[in-house]
Amino acid sequence: MGSTIRAPRTPAPAPAVSRDRARGALLGLAVGDALGAPAENLRPSEIRARWGRITGYVADRPAGTDDTEYAIFSGLLLARHGHALTPARAEAAWHEFIADRAEGPFRGAGFSERGTLENLRRGLAAPVSAQHRHAWSDGLAMRAAPFGVFAAGRPAEAARLVAIDGSVSHAGEGIHGGRAVAAGVAAAMAGAAPVAVVAAALAVVPDDSWTARSLRRATAAAHRGERAVRSAVVVGGYPWSDLAPEAVALAFGAYAAADGDFREAVITAVNMGRDADTTAAVAGALAGATQGLSAVPEEWATAIGPVRGSCLPAMAGRHVLDVADLLVTASDSAALPRHEAPARHAAPPVPDRAAYVLTAGDEETQP
Repeated sequence: MGSTIRAPRTPAPAPAVSRDRARGALLGLAVGDALGAPAENLRPSEIRARWGRITGYVADRPAGTDDTEYAIFSGLLLARHGHALTPARAEAAWHEFIADRAEGPFRGAGFSERGTLENLRRGLAAPVSAQHRHAWSDGLAMRAAPFGVFAAGRPAEAARLVAIDGSVSHAGEGIHGGRAVAAGVAAAMAGAAPVAVVAAALAVVPDDSWTARSLRRATAAAHRGERAVRSAVVVGGYPWSDLAPEAVALAFGAYAAADGDFREAVITAVNMGRDADTTAAVAGALAGATQGLSAVPEEWATAIGPVRGSCLPAMAGRHVLDVADLLVTASDSAALPRHEAPARHAAPPVPDRAAYVLTAGDEETQP
């Protein structure tokens, strides 16, 4: 029998990134963040006592919190480096745009960010910079959606990239939570149904992890509504609400309970309380990627402007829609990651539209 000569296999080209879904994902994150911020750290009974059931903005000047500002930071970092992102590059950006600058009024935001900044200022490098008391927090999950946007249709690559970013600030369950969110958004960006989005998230975290167990419990309870989801995963009596396994599971539970519907997913997440800005931001990113920009109610979308820099002054003036556009352009022009490519590639060039990526004011910095 004669032998058959086969042409060498080449990887399939990366799928084109939908600008509509990209914008839906990041605007959805910002909207969820702004809607959930007033309900942060409250119990459902406390929410009902103050506002009844929250169905829209209850703040006079709704705005994103650290969730939106850190998502913008990570999105710009990713648009700069793409598949060539490394822990050293992520750490350098933390120094340049956060740790080595004057802080905003919220002093770097959450506990995980606080611990990371203190370690970086002591001269510790990644991953040692992530060795603090809150490495398990949802601080990586809250900024993970841009990785799913960039690696649309490639959940494993989205999870790989977000773990690189997270090596500066998180470990263990904190990394698992970020990987689950990034992979879920990546699947939703490619048009996956909600059940497949959940499966993509579970596929990138260890089966026996707290994150995986919480995700399974939350999504199994989703058909019984938000009270069942909350009961399935909330750690009663624990004083901090930013546990990554809990917050990520609540977000996916809200998304599954709403069957991917944007308005219902976000409202469900908000009214469950706990770390409501983060859970609603993640649910909003998932549902926004699933349904696209038009699913975000206009009255919610128009309230979202450029961020104020309350947590990260260097991010002031940025808008999530601009970051979404940058990620689409960067993804379309990026070389395949080395582990997927048949030959070695140079680091991808920065797209023209990304010329202002990670700049301070009018002064540009080189990638």
